[in-house]
Amino acid sequence: MNPLQKRPLNLKSCFMAGIIIGTLIGAAAFNIMVSYRMDQFYKRIASLEQTIQDKNAVLKKFEKNINTWSLVVKGIDVVLDFDGDEIDEIHFEKSIKDKYSTLLGKEVKKIDPDLIIEVVDKRIFKVEGKEYKLKVNKLILTEVLKIWISVEPIN
Repeated sequence: MNPLQKRPLNLKSCFMAGIIIGTLIGAAAFNIMVSYRMDQFYKRIASLEQTIQDKNAVLKKFEKNINTWSLVVKGIDVVLDFDGDEIDEIHFEKSIKDKYSTLLGKEVKKIDPDLIIEVVDKRIFKVEGKEYKLKVNKLILTEVLKIWISVEPIN
């Protein structure tokens, strides 16, 4: 026998090798698909849990004042005069709403509008290495605290 002579491949061994390789590739593809879907579900669950926590915090504040017939702050609306990036605008809105979140559930009569304005007026925010100065233009204090703020970059 000549060692350099090739032996023909057996049909049965090629078929079995194809099945094994196909099974491995299919299992890997299925694993990738399932893990991607699970990651998406984990992100969705985390965002829904955050929403539930926010709603529960607002609900607890309202439950404290349920027996009073007075006007209570139920929401905060921030209107920004900003010509920058939309992501920065969302960051500003979130930060400002966090500063005013303690007012939720409080009686409107007991809130001092001058103090509300002073919370963010002439405040300097830093976002991605840039500095911005906030200025309160207008404030309406009813069931929904509505505040108009202009954002100016500092050079």
